Amino acid sequence: MLRAEQETSTRRVVLTLLKTRGGLLVSELAKSLQITEMAVRRHLNTLERDGLVRSTLVRQSIGRPSLVYELTELADNHFPKNYQNLLLELLQELEENHAEDPEAGQAMVNRLFEGRKAKLLRKYAPRMEGKDLNERLAELTEIQSTNGYMAELMQGEQGEYLLHEHNCPITQVAQVYQQACQCELALFKELLGTEVERTECLAKGGLRCTYRIHSSN
Repeated sequence: MLRAEQETSTRRVVLTLLKTRGGLLVSELAKSLQITEMAVRRHLNTLERDGLVRSTLVRQSIGRPSLVYELTELADNHFPKNYQNLLLELLQELEENHAEDPEAGQAMVNRLFEGRKAKLLRKYAPRMEGKDLNERLAELTEIQSTNGYMAELMQGEQGEYLLHEHNCPITQVAQVYQQACQCELALFKELLGTEVERTECLAKGGLRCTYRIHSSN
């Protein structure tokens, strides 16, 4: 167990080095990590397999070409982001710019969330076409899990379906702007084509977000 944790920690350091210093040779990584080049290659092979690192053959002025390792776009998700704070600041700035007419500022915020919902509906509605409710629920669960919500679908005791979201990537935003939750609920209703109700919400202190989906319209 300790060895596995150490290897995971070393791979994190490799990612950090590539993030901060750009493309690096195996020898450069080995020197920074103070481990053998063979050990570095083992970690790089794992990171390449996971799609986090790629290698490019680069010709040197002297000697044979060498492989330079760099991060892929996917690896960017492994570094801290501050998107929620940025979004909150932008929304609050929008409202403050309409301080003399709070209703106008609120209306603009509402339009932003409605626009986001419409965009998501256009994106995901084609995945629901020609499918029954069970298939649409499976699609929605996959969509939400892919988007970071850690979604889980269960059957309720009375034949209804329960969609649990164990994580919310925009919790801080939803705590201030309930429009985020309202638009998500409306999106689910339109994608599934049936009645949906939220029974628990992370943004309101719940342990998770739970949606009860009725099996018939």
